[in-house]
Amino acid sequence: MRSLSALFYVIFISIISISGKAFSQISVAATLPIVTLLDIEPAGNITLSFAAPTEAGLPLVNPAVNTTKWINYTSAIAAGGLTRRVTASVNQVIPGINIRLQAAAASGSGGGTLGTPAAQVTLTTTAVNIITGIGGAFTGNGANNGHRLSISLVPSTYGSITSTNTPVVITYTITE
Repeated sequence: MRSLSALFYVIFISIISISGKAFSQISVAATLPIVTLLDIEPAGNITLSFAAPTEAGLPLVNPAVNTTKWINYTSAIAAGGLTRRVTASVNQVIPGINIRLQAAAASGSGGGTLGTPAAQVTLTTTAVNIITGIGGAFTGNGANNGHRLSISLVPSTYGSITSTNTPVVITYTITE
């Protein structure tokens, strides 16, 4: 009985030795570019107009807050690189009027490390952070993706307000 089990063991070891696996390897090189893209969707200008009061002694009627614009971005940072931020500024201020901007939390079909919006800001000719902490991320494209923008006009100093039709350009920049 002992020799039969020894024979079985030798046959079993031989079968295992014969049924070895063969394999091959290849190397795959992956190149991932550093990407920094930003746009405002949908394209086009907005108009915000104050209304005259209907009764003497009343203030101007502020225009409704515009929420039609969205910030879309794509960001791929270098290994160990800094996170990105979005800033906003205007080309000129309107005397006596504050231009206020608020970016909402990201929503839509994006993914990755999306940025964190700052509190509402009053825009000037000096760039101010409106979204920070953007890592490797994409917001999705078009309206209803990314960060919805709320843009409003409010009087700041009535004594400085003059009748005007002043076009103001808001510049958005994504940077490290």
